[in-house]
Amino acid sequence: MTEPPQPPNQPPTPSGYGHLPGPPQSGYGQPPQGANPYAQQPPTVPQQPAAPGWGHHPEAAGGGYPPPPPGAPAMPPGAPGTPPPAKKKTTVLIAAAVAGLLVVGAGTYFAFFRGDDKDPKPPVAQEPASPDAKPSGSPSVDQGDGSGNGGAEADLNSGRKQGEDKVLWLKTAKIDGPGAGVETDGQWVVGDTVVKTVDKAVTAYGVADGKEKWKIALPAGACAVTRQTTADGKTVVMYRDGDSNSANCNQMRLIDLKTGKEGWSKEVPKEGAFDLFVDPSLAITGDTFTVSRLTRATAFKLSTGDKLFAGPAEGCVPGAYPAGNGKMLGIATCHDADSTVEVQDADPVTGKSTWSYRLPKGWRVNRVFSLDPIVLDLGNRDTKERSIVVLGPDGKQRATVTGEGTFSTQCGMNHDDSLQSCATAVVDGGTLYMPTTPEDLGTANEIVAFDLGTGKVKWRVPAGDKRTIVPLKAENGQLIAYRRAEFGMGGEVLTIPAGGGTPTAVLRHPSGPASEVESTFFAPVVDYADGRFFISTIRLLAQGKDEKLLMVFGK
Repeated sequence: MTEPPQPPNQPPTPSGYGHLPGPPQSGYGQPPQGANPYAQQPPTVPQQPAAPGWGHHPEAAGGGYPPPPPGAPAMPPGAPGTPPPAKKKTTVLIAAAVAGLLVVGAGTYFAFFRGDDKDPKPPVAQEPASPDAKPSGSPSVDQGDGSGNGGAEADLNSGRKQGEDKVLWLKTAKIDGPGAGVETDGQWVVGDTVVKTVDKAVTAYGVADGKEKWKIALPAGACAVTRQTTADGKTVVMYRDGDSNSANCNQMRLIDLKTGKEGWSKEVPKEGAFDLFVDPSLAITGDTFTVSRLTRATAFKLSTGDKLFAGPAEGCVPGAYPAGNGKMLGIATCHDADSTVEVQDADPVTGKSTWSYRLPKGWRVNRVFSLDPIVLDLGNRDTKERSIVVLGPDGKQRATVTGEGTFSTQCGMNHDDSLQSCATAVVDGGTLYMPTTPEDLGTANEIVAFDLGTGKVKWRVPAGDKRTIVPLKAENGQLIAYRRAEFGMGGEVLTIPAGGGTPTAVLRHPSGPASEVESTFFAPVVDYADGRFFISTIRLLAQGKDEKLLMVFGK
């Protein structure tokens, strides 16, 4: 073993780095004959070319692990507190951050020290635009005894068992679009409204009945969104500057999600000749929002759309400004021989920095799990190492995260490459919650809680027999988690006390036809708000057939 790299104690230098696309995702397979028509296999998402530039390279993003393929034998739901079957121990350290870095295994998972080592030594560092997309609303699902009222959607509650809750409604879309399909990334729950983007349309539905409340038509297809909103429910949506294959994703529009009113519309100015608008990402904090793309990042005043600042053209150049909770960071690529990456604090109004945290050669920022406290997922694409570090408000490394298990380097299955897109890593105060990866298809996983003060494990909660559980959000002193649906078994929304303990099911989704639909959403966006669970797709095949778009569960 060689000595681990030591983080250089130097002033900031520019950082950057190209993103590393994840491996092709496996599909769920073809549903069996006679299965629900909306439980179709997921669309094929074209791989994006590797992009040189700024300091992060997420290997994938979004929702977590795929469910077992349709047609697999239905498994009886296990009690949430039931431990998974005994397996040979796998020890994984998510860390020893930059001074003794985690070795990432082949593929999309990281693991090492297989065996029963009780005191392991730390590892050694080593598309085209499409026609207007107009979703066709499916009728509300039958609320009564499950007998249905004639349509496929109306029968979704027919398989309900005692104690299970209901599908409130299912919205479908019938679109004839380009061969690559259309994007449907946006989903926001604001008060009594859930808002969804579908290509050139932004549409709001009543959360209780699914009735359309308002719709906004965009000049071209939406191409970048953020799930963040202002306190009064406003957000920015980006769309392309035309319908051609070469159109840029550089148009911005402010939308009030509560009222459906449109605000200002502006174009993101280019910051130099090499400023490419490929897969930009958005972030909001206070009255500032940022647009990050391959090599540059710009901040704007949200209320007016006016430019506040952009990263410098020389030195350590931020290619991303992750933001939230009144905080902002600059993820910069330094113009040195090694293209070193540097993390900086950034004032949300001026962009000025007071500290920097330099990464060793070859290391990049995969994800920003949290800005307060600062929790970074770091990786080295050449050595396949990974480290999760916690920084203090002064930019000094405070802790590294260490734990036993196998944790995916993916945040999910969709192709959202933004730094803040990891939906399955939740930070609340001094705790990081992450799901483990099942060792084999059909085996259970766990949620692991880490103390961000010490980096050590606080507690573990298993999903139950042959199930998969992922964190959703933390609120009111507890973690809210989603136990994923499987073919023949509905999902569940669970609450877990912040101190650990037995999960409590607050929503049990119905079995039967509903589970066939729920379990086959492709790379879904999910949310739980005011006693309702929302799940929607991020892409439609758009082949002129009805496809499931948005499904809502409740009491």
